[in-house]
Amino acid sequence: MAVSEEDVLVALRTVNDPDLQRDLVSLNMIRDLKIGDNGEVSLTVMLTTPACPLKAQIESDVKAAVTRVAGVKKVLVNMGANVTSTLRPQDLATGVRNIIGVASGKGGVGKSTVSVNLAIALAQSGARVGLLDADIYGPNIPLMLGVTEEQPQLTVRTDAQGNEIEMMIPVEKHGLKIMSMGFLVGEDTPVIWRGPMLNSALKQFLGQVDWGELDYLVVDLPPGTGDVQISLIQLVKITGIVHVTTPQAVAVQDVRKGIMMFESQKVPLLGIVENMSYFISPKSGERTDIFGTGGGENVARIYGIPFLGQIPLEPPIREGGDSGVPVVIGHPNSESVQRFRQIAEQLAAQVSVQNFTQAEREPSPIRS
Repeated sequence: MAVSEEDVLVALRTVNDPDLQRDLVSLNMIRDLKIGDNGEVSLTVMLTTPACPLKAQIESDVKAAVTRVAGVKKVLVNMGANVTSTLRPQDLATGVRNIIGVASGKGGVGKSTVSVNLAIALAQSGARVGLLDADIYGPNIPLMLGVTEEQPQLTVRTDAQGNEIEMMIPVEKHGLKIMSMGFLVGEDTPVIWRGPMLNSALKQFLGQVDWGELDYLVVDLPPGTGDVQISLIQLVKITGIVHVTTPQAVAVQDVRKGIMMFESQKVPLLGIVENMSYFISPKSGERTDIFGTGGGENVARIYGIPFLGQIPLEPPIREGGDSGVPVVIGHPNSESVQRFRQIAEQLAAQVSVQNFTQAEREPSPIRS
């Protein structure tokens, strides 16, 4: 019995993307559908992120649905990805599909550590990722990535009007494109700037850095709700914000203020990450909740924000940050790295949901 393309597409309309709650055909995720005379069907499922946490489930569901079509003898499924974006072409950060701010209500909660390891985990999934160290007062990213001796190179690009513009080429390490104030000032040089100068620096980092084509630009923000956060909101359209907190009440109290600030500016909240959630003794295996328990999850529930996950307090995380070899690179089999990878997948899924939801509200289609 001959298999028709329509029969296969009808079967595929029964398979939903679990995050977007729409079938793969209507989402235009089915590509390169081919049907052989011998009953062999091959196709590509084009996901909205290579870090999709449900990739295996979707592949299994597709194979099962197509196999049920009469006459099908074999199903070959290729899983691809094309990261979506609702950002419009703009003068700043051209080529960047999604801008993700990583924020914290207070310092000392490991926000930069989370930024670095999440960015690397996204890159390891196959995404094109940049990391902008916008914590201008305390730019620690070069140290944490082992690039303190590096400096961005300069090049000249011609814009659409024919004007020559001097651009910085970001430093590359661990699969990331990196820019930081730490490359431009000495380690012992304090940055004593007020609002207008901070705005100008951030504008340069977004508009005069040759980021190329990126799926995600992770922006490590300073703690609190100050000038840099406001400037970022004013300069570019942000896909969303991730808040980092520890479980303790003081940190949770401060993250509430950050949530309210970004909500007031209509910036989407992609989720909360609870860092230093617990410590497991390497000798006894006993778990100790050093900073309390449940704070991040509770505030996520109260404000209706996705809880992306917990990261344990492990010595290799600190060692990786000090040595310039982040834990995701140096200890790939540790519990904390498994958590970082899971959180990166959940974050990527939330970005896809946010883009889809926004496109549903607005007449312009998702850019893919």
